[in-house]
Amino acid sequence: MIEGSIVAIVTPMLASGEIDYPAFDRLIEWHIASHTDAIVVVGTTGESPTLSEQEHCALVRHCVEKVAKRVPVIAGTGSNSTREAIFFTRAAREYGADACLLVVPYYNKPSQEGLYQHFKIVAGSVDIPQILYNVPSRTGADLLPETVSRLADIPNIVGIKEASGNMDRCRELLSTCADRISIYGGDDATAMELMLAGGRGNISVTANLLPQQMHDLCKLALQSDAVGAAAINAPLALLHNKLFVEGNPVPVKWAMARLGLIQSGLRLPLVQLSPGFHGTLLDAMRKAGLAV
Repeated sequence: MIEGSIVAIVTPMLASGEIDYPAFDRLIEWHIASHTDAIVVVGTTGESPTLSEQEHCALVRHCVEKVAKRVPVIAGTGSNSTREAIFFTRAAREYGADACLLVVPYYNKPSQEGLYQHFKIVAGSVDIPQILYNVPSRTGADLLPETVSRLADIPNIVGIKEASGNMDRCRELLSTCADRISIYGGDDATAMELMLAGGRGNISVTANLLPQQMHDLCKLALQSDAVGAAAINAPLALLHNKLFVEGNPVPVKWAMARLGLIQSGLRLPLVQLSPGFHGTLLDAMRKAGLAV
């Protein structure tokens, strides 16, 4: 079982928009040294929408090779095309990923039956552990708990990243599905509460900036140490929120560039963080203990 602090790692880019592989390698080593429990590569935070098919596959392969089994690698392989999702999932399995993360199909707004059939067919087509990813604010479609419960009976569907930020939804998933699949947080602001309630980990944006702290927070929450987890989480609470003042990953990449971890490259249609948010994010970074 994959559990703990799972970083949704950014894809470092040069000012030209080209992938900065040396910076990517440095981030991987930093995360492993900081006890990050697993890495999600080419997820939303990794700017998967603007990567070419070749770049997507190359990043998965590169990440798997660089990590070299030191921690699990979860490849983002979702798509709003079932055929494309199968293609990326097969590629991830071929390259040696430990699991795949499949986002709810976006834009075309399938019905619950369409969502069920989509995930069922991908799972049946590729023998690799698969984690569902529900983020209705970005996809325009919501994977409802009753559909998740149906999917939880499929052997290689092993978890769901629930990123609605709705704790009532998370509690419903825990009560109906946690005996069959792992429930992961996908919203840093509510992740501690979810883990204390029985969730198995957090797929985190904040971990891009504070990997050791997020590992420690998750470890304590998974041990049901509410006091210890809250002590770590309290100074991070503002940062959890302010990393979403504009669309992810714009704020986190700006913050990482400010710390010298990466260059500030993004790909259109994403642009640099609006100047009006610089002070807000810097204040949150300072309160979280970052030296800026």
